[in-house]
Amino acid sequence: MKTLWLAIAALLLSPTVVAEQYNTQRAHFNYQLFCQGCHTPDGVGATNIPRMKDYIGNFLLTEAGREYLVRVPGSATSALNDNELAEVLNWIVSNFAGDSGDREFRRYTAVEVGQLRKNPLNEVEQHRRQLVAEITSMQAEN
Repeated sequence: MKTLWLAIAALLLSPTVVAEQYNTQRAHFNYQLFCQGCHTPDGVGATNIPRMKDYIGNFLLTEAGREYLVRVPGSATSALNDNELAEVLNWIVSNFAGDSGDREFRRYTAVEVGQLRKNPLNEVEQHRRQLVAEITSMQAEN
């Protein structure tokens, strides 16, 4: 019986479970503190900052797009730890994707974020243009 309780405790404390059951209030606070200065409170983006509102869910249609959201410099070099960044990304997708997203999207985990942010993007604008072109082409085919 003791082994069962230890196994349950280990599962509940694992980074994957923690990231999937994220703290929405903390995620929103961290968005306000670290992201909304450029991306604005409603996700429409300030001048020359890409719009997230009603579009960000499209990036989750491809693995490269999913990785992009973690690897952009604002995410990859953020002062947030891996779990907090996973929470913020999940909060952003949940709150700004609108019709572009799937409410049942595969949530970011601290482990995934930790791996991806080790390789931040250097050519962000070019990379984004390529991804948007791929996503647009993919959507046109469907």
